[in-house]
Amino acid sequence: MPTDATEATHRLKKRGRPAKGEGGGLRAELIEKSARLFREKGYDNTTVRDIAAAAGIQAGSWFYHFKTKQDILAAIMEQGMARSLAEIEAIASEALAPRQALHRLVEVHLHTLLAPDHHFIAVLLYEWRALDRPARARIIDLKDRYEAVWDQVIAALHQSGDWAMPTQFDRLLIFGALNWTVQWYKPARGTGVPELARQAVLFILRTPERAAAPAPCGRHA
Repeated sequence: MPTDATEATHRLKKRGRPAKGEGGGLRAELIEKSARLFREKGYDNTTVRDIAAAAGIQAGSWFYHFKTKQDILAAIMEQGMARSLAEIEAIASEALAPRQALHRLVEVHLHTLLAPDHHFIAVLLYEWRALDRPARARIIDLKDRYEAVWDQVIAALHQSGDWAMPTQFDRLLIFGALNWTVQWYKPARGTGVPELARQAVLFILRTPERAAAPAPCGRHA
């Protein structure tokens, strides 16, 4: 026969409360499912019942992880920005030539935008105004750090001469062009993200990559 503790656990699970040890998994799933819904239906048009149904739980269960729908929205943006920031800060820590660093940044940014399971950028772009002031301040801090890495690489490109005609709006124009790819990019057409990144760098810099200089010949005796 089941013990009293087992019966109590069973009753809790029937009411929809996550069992101990399942919290991290359910929280992550709520963020993932909510991000997809917010991207497809919009934040205002997505209900808490929609989120619960997508996660396969009862409507009140997600309140054990988030107090409000806006808390989920903020978590989507914070988690996504933190993940992307870690990737590009890792690139910044490498000793790369400026053009190579730009290529890597562009590829990571495009992958973040276009990977089929990545929805946070679209949510960030279109649902930004739904955040309250404290949440917006946290996202802005992450965004500023993200943009600072790009600014350093762009400055290095200006100094190296790889960017022939720099302007004060270079980063804004880059992000505008890259972010718009979510509207037209179709992976079924045969161009993958690495090739798209290569083409994007050519478009941004308007100059082909320079061939490496030949190694100097040794002196003859």
